[in-house]
Amino acid sequence: MIMEKNCYDVVIVGGGIMGCCTAYYLMNADNNLKVAVVEMDPGYVYASTTLSMANIRIQFSLKENIQISQYAFECLDRFEEEMAVDGDKPSISYRREGNLFLVDEDGRQTAEEGLALQKALGCQIEWYSPEQIRKHYPLYDPDGYVGGTFGPQDGHLDAYSVLMGYRAKAKFLEAKFIKDEVVEVLVDAHNVTGVKLASGERLTTKVVVNCAGAWAAKVARTAGLVLPIEPTMRQIFALDTKVKPEGPLPLTILPSGLYFRTETGDLILLGKSMDDDPVGFNFTWDRKRFEDILWPELAEFVPVFDTLKLMRGWAGLYAVNTLDENAIIGEWPKLKGLFLANGFSGHGLQQGPAVGRYLSELILGRKPSLDLSIFRPERILENKPLSEGGII
Repeated sequence: MIMEKNCYDVVIVGGGIMGCCTAYYLMNADNNLKVAVVEMDPGYVYASTTLSMANIRIQFSLKENIQISQYAFECLDRFEEEMAVDGDKPSISYRREGNLFLVDEDGRQTAEEGLALQKALGCQIEWYSPEQIRKHYPLYDPDGYVGGTFGPQDGHLDAYSVLMGYRAKAKFLEAKFIKDEVVEVLVDAHNVTGVKLASGERLTTKVVVNCAGAWAAKVARTAGLVLPIEPTMRQIFALDTKVKPEGPLPLTILPSGLYFRTETGDLILLGKSMDDDPVGFNFTWDRKRFEDILWPELAEFVPVFDTLKLMRGWAGLYAVNTLDENAIIGEWPKLKGLFLANGFSGHGLQQGPAVGRYLSELILGRKPSLDLSIFRPERILENKPLSEGGII
């Protein structure tokens, strides 16, 4: 353990879900470590974690992504007990109301292959026919779809409470949280030596973990790395519909990318990832986009939602990996001591626990509990994206 002032065993850049999970798992594994987490927005006003739809799902087509979610399910089931600090338990409002992916004819084969893989890994996933969809959710009009896959264990939670739970536990275990911005990762030849902060202070370390989310590429550039990550704006709209569902609606995802679910207060949350979503650090939301594009599509699938009131909206950022939309996890091969946890493309919240544990094991030289080497950074240098089947 390093004892000098401003000298750390590990410096984590970014205190969102990925940074806090990594800090927690490091400190939980070795409480003698000196770990610093540098976060420029400690109020988490612009954090992707807190601006997300806070969805947790197991329905992926890549084995490792499914396994990551399986571990997240385990962690969240015992989260409030394990993250208690001096008897104070966080409340994360974990609601397993399901995810329903609608499937059209073009997507049938991919959906069936994904369903088979998920079941082979022990996931509770069901195939719903259009008739079953109507039976479970009478407001829906599934005409034109061949069916859907439903994950009853999928759901949503209070993302801020989960983040604060990991943060509080990491602090309790004596990780240090610093309000500042990393403006440079310091390098000597092919080794990390520390970070420089906007305040002018320097932190010395041999291990830096880039958990900067949408800002990851910016941080990486200071060390000479080019990552294929773009900060891409995603918008969410909160709707008060005239006709209310009789019960909670799952997160429902159409093949077009439109998605919605019920929220507390009898509201509907709605969003859609689109090819023309702005790239950059933009947090303004667009009412016209909702009125012209999303509302007509929503009303076509849920006809009674043709009458509603837009209550509010907000925008957050996805850290989109433009190579393959999968995470980049591990040590950068050309720079010893620089670890990456980047490019989660909207899946960071649910992948935080498994990735934080994995990074801690890599840093401490321990055998990984779950092999996530498929997400290794080398594929970026080799320009070899992950395929749906996970073959590089």
